[in-house]
Amino acid sequence: MTGPWQTPLPEMPSPPAARAWARLAAPEGYEPQWRRLVDAALELGLGPDQLSEEGLSPIAVAREWKPATIALYSKVARYGGLALPGAPTPEPDPVTLELRPLTEVRGSDPEHLRAVAWCALALGWPGTVGQFRSLRREQVHPSTRRLLVHTDDGRWSVPGALTAWHAWEAARDRYPALAASPWVLPALRKGPGFGSAVGGRLSTQALQVTFAKHAARTAGYLRETAPPSRRAEVEALAVRYRELSYDSFRRLALAAGAAPVAARGAVRAERVVARRARAARAERLDGPGG
Repeated sequence: MTGPWQTPLPEMPSPPAARAWARLAAPEGYEPQWRRLVDAALELGLGPDQLSEEGLSPIAVAREWKPATIALYSKVARYGGLALPGAPTPEPDPVTLELRPLTEVRGSDPEHLRAVAWCALALGWPGTVGQFRSLRREQVHPSTRRLLVHTDDGRWSVPGALTAWHAWEAARDRYPALAASPWVLPALRKGPGFGSAVGGRLSTQALQVTFAKHAARTAGYLRETAPPSRRAEVEALAVRYRELSYDSFRRLALAAGAAPVAARGAVRAERVVARRARAARAERLDGPGG
């Protein structure tokens, strides 16, 4: 029988780590993340009690977790009943970044085209991973000059995404399962989960991994093709891409002026825009004649 975690009684020794974790129920909707958190804790011999006392620092150091990953697993641990302090999701630094290379078609591989179409669409419709996971093809309509996105929350016009969208749609037409799939970002192969199938709905974790792989591959391409005159600039951009998550991509798109799709991230974007405006004013005041 499983249930919420409870602090042990004073002077009462904690049970073995594996047994203690087995008593806990994974938070609904976060089962894969909870399993990874438990595995990481057990590698260090940490049970729920020790993790609550020491926090995620030992695991974060051992796994070389980035701040965004620490924030995610802090939330998962709290949802599972562990008394861990919240870790805020870091804002992207720098607050501006050239994102267009992530939207450029560079081949015919379906995995590449799916990621390119996602990024191109997200620059004008910066939905969350969950919203993209549930976005259906019938909600995206190409016009002669832009994509139109219709959801229960409103309508959006997305310029600059037609090339990527048509390339992805053409690739889908070559595979019956993808052509028949209702999802904008369907699975390209059968996964280990029950009911997983080509053309099926991707998990949140799979989408996050998809974006990270695309960003890393784009970084490699930029390094390989950079002319000598731009090598230093491209290297700096490639380093940022290798660390880029979709959440940071989304906040950067919002900070660049994309209309919010959901409340999540909109407040951060407003803060970033205000900070950029203050910095610009200060620069003008400190400039010649200021």
